Amino acid sequence: MKKPKCALIGQNGNIFNLMGIASRTLRNNNMKEEAKEMVIRIEESKSYEEALSIIGEYVEITDEAGLDNEEEFE
Repeated sequence: MKKPKCALIGQNGNIFNLMGIASRTLRNNNMKEEAKEMVIRIEESKSYEEALSIIGEYVEITDEAGLDNEEEFE
């Protein structure tokens, strides 16, 4: 699965905030089912670290500069 880039670095670290940003990124990349699956897995996770790891399975975690670099190569 190709993972879309998602600027989570530098965001509010609340897991629900990060989950929402990652979910929106997936939906914006026509990955609605993956977004639903990710949210369910995060809600069932036992720790913050596990939840972050799950997010990382679905999106490439980057910062705003990482998003800018991607646009330069399109």
